[in-house]
Amino acid sequence: MFRRHALGGVSVIAMELVLLQPATIALAQTAGELPSVTVDAPRAATPRAVRKPAVQATAVRTRAPKPAAGSVASTSVQGGAVSDRASGASDARSQLGQSPSGQTATTIDRSRYEDRPAFTVSDILRESPGVSLKQGNGPRDLGISIRGSNARNGFGIRNIALFEDGFPVTQPDGLSRSDLIDPHAYGAVDVIRGPSSALYGNYATGGAINFRTRPGGSIDGAEIGSEGGSFGYLSNYLTFGKKVGNFEGSLFASDVRGDGYLGNSWFNTQTVNFLGTYKATPDDRFTVKIINNDLFTRLPIRSSLNQYYQNPYQQGCATSTAAAAGCGTVTLFNNGFNNTAGTDKETALQAGLGRNDRRTIVGGRWEHDFDNNTTWRNQFVFDDRNISQPTGSTSAVGDYPSYNYTSDITRRGEIFGLESTSFFGAFYNTLTASGDTFNVMPGGNGTLGRLSTNLLSETTNFGVRAREELKLTSALTAVAGLGWERTHLRGVNTAGGTGTTLTTADRQFDNLAPEFALLYKVNSDWLVRARVASGYGTPQVSNLFVLPSGTAGNNTNLASQSNLGYDLGFDWTPNKSFTLSATGFYEFFRNEIVNQATPIVGVTYAFNAPRSEHRGVELAADWKFQPGWRFTAAYTYLDEIYTDYTENLTNGTVFRFNRAGNKIPGISPNELTARLGYDHASGRLAGLGAFVEVQWKDSFYMDNANLLKAPGYELVNLNVHYKTDIASETFKTLNVFFEVRNVFDRTYIASANNISNSVTSAGVQNPASVLANTTGSIYAGSPRAFLAGMKVAFR
Repeated sequence: MFRRHALGGVSVIAMELVLLQPATIALAQTAGELPSVTVDAPRAATPRAVRKPAVQATAVRTRAPKPAAGSVASTSVQGGAVSDRASGASDARSQLGQSPSGQTATTIDRSRYEDRPAFTVSDILRESPGVSLKQGNGPRDLGISIRGSNARNGFGIRNIALFEDGFPVTQPDGLSRSDLIDPHAYGAVDVIRGPSSALYGNYATGGAINFRTRPGGSIDGAEIGSEGGSFGYLSNYLTFGKKVGNFEGSLFASDVRGDGYLGNSWFNTQTVNFLGTYKATPDDRFTVKIINNDLFTRLPIRSSLNQYYQNPYQQGCATSTAAAAGCGTVTLFNNGFNNTAGTDKETALQAGLGRNDRRTIVGGRWEHDFDNNTTWRNQFVFDDRNISQPTGSTSAVGDYPSYNYTSDITRRGEIFGLESTSFFGAFYNTLTASGDTFNVMPGGNGTLGRLSTNLLSETTNFGVRAREELKLTSALTAVAGLGWERTHLRGVNTAGGTGTTLTTADRQFDNLAPEFALLYKVNSDWLVRARVASGYGTPQVSNLFVLPSGTAGNNTNLASQSNLGYDLGFDWTPNKSFTLSATGFYEFFRNEIVNQATPIVGVTYAFNAPRSEHRGVELAADWKFQPGWRFTAAYTYLDEIYTDYTENLTNGTVFRFNRAGNKIPGISPNELTARLGYDHASGRLAGLGAFVEVQWKDSFYMDNANLLKAPGYELVNLNVHYKTDIASETFKTLNVFFEVRNVFDRTYIASANNISNSVTSAGVQNPASVLANTTGSIYAGSPRAFLAGMKVAFR
């Protein structure tokens, strides 16, 4: 099922070194100084002729040239593509996906990570407060959590709506995965925090994230880059972008490979990302979005806490019979069906566990301006997720195609003489799939045995949403929004061996999400924000068929989760050199859907915790205290507890335990990312810089009874980089960098999935010493790693 590809990309690196050889010689000749690089052409360069823009006929517009009050004439950013047309409504619609008024949001610009190796989404998002990340099942599969929203899930991303250039990359069942995210492709990322279903619909209980690719006009040429380092890591990528006449487009492609720092974790993955916008008329713009990602990776087995302490990087785990202490194993049926022929324990390498996945997204958008103040947008997205995942004793195999259509109108104008921005839209999306679960049997390479179960599922969402932004005074703005959505879940779970239908489900959910916000600009230094909003998230079809034991059965009584959140914050900018943002939030959850581990490794069970509370503080600081010097920090404090939840544990007999007042597992109470850097801005050393970065993650509980904790950690990273312009007709810039991650070689936990509590026959909960042997939870983080890279931009 899996085949290992030889490492590639050497030719790309060699080509760059040859092209830059004159620059390298020039650098070597000057001891202790770094001059600007000049690449000499073999003959005298001929000055380029300055082209005059072609004169194009423009249709005479009959509407009044003067815009109505409230309209804005500016260059607008639309999903990463720049439009020349001055349209206040189009601007406003774009802002809804980037930083909606009244919402707590952070935008991370490319300048924060372009001078460092960028492998996963973690290299971007750790710059934002409120965001937590943990390693998933694959090299770039990261669990992203906003305010604890996804911290308890075992894989993938839930409770957050993800977008790229305004196109949804969260499927209708609420699942997103970050395998397709290559940080090199993006110019900025918008993180929108807090309940957001009024604007983004189902599953946006934690917020939304919009990744924006680089506009073709800003690239204006090509860029080739390579980076590599410890554990066989090698990434080669190409970016090309142009704006020609009425068309602007950008294309990104990458090939990333590595051996991994854990046993049985080699990988290779290829990504293509395209965005093109064509301005057909002064009033019409067409945008096409294409993403394709192919992933081939082997996977280690998640460890118990004790196994992690014994053998954190799972070395010496070739076979179970000769395995070192701390190696994980899976139990496989010898006949691939049941235990009548016995079982065999095998390590991840021995069984060939891994993933072979493909994700393809194709989207189109048409924007039409009725006038300078009214824009109509229609958007369609096809998203196909094709998986083959022998990740344990079973393998998930299936194709998950989905369709998503939205239509909305945005208008800027006046209401009772007050500046107004109005938005109204409708949407429909659906996913119909047939997913198989096979037993994995001995033989290696993820050999499939008999079909265990088949799940035929259908998820459909449709609804409407409206929003109004009203400028009450020059200093005070009010925002109100409302979303309504109906979700229909259908499913049939069938036993593969006998053909017996185990369970059918046909559930319908209606959800309503209001929001209200006020923004008060006290003066040029202070902006105060207040917001109350709600979110909701329905179960997934797969949640309806798994019992607490991990076996198939009827779990169709699940309800939608909902949260009502209050935000109060401020942004303080006393001068151009200093910015401080602070937000306190308090969210009340009802029927929170929590995925809890079961006794079967790799299988989770969904349940409704009747009531819980999520509260915390988010801080972000940016201080340029001296020329060239910059200090940034992103800090998050979370205090999240169950307030009404009784858990049932079984050991032949059902025992009930009150969890009210307990911390919700998987939530780290304190997280901090801080960076101190210096970049020389002038003279012969211009472009030379360095920074030191500190990451701190506090310890957190792994179980509902709050008996076992995953230890916290502190990491230190060091970076040196150099960027310079190149005086050449062919080349524009050269960027080189070197980084040491985890400088002090700390052993730490990069991912710890929740574990189930267990009881004795007398109904007494087993202590932490017993829980520490529960497998299927932990991946260690990377030991000390050395990484280097270079990028060359062409005209």
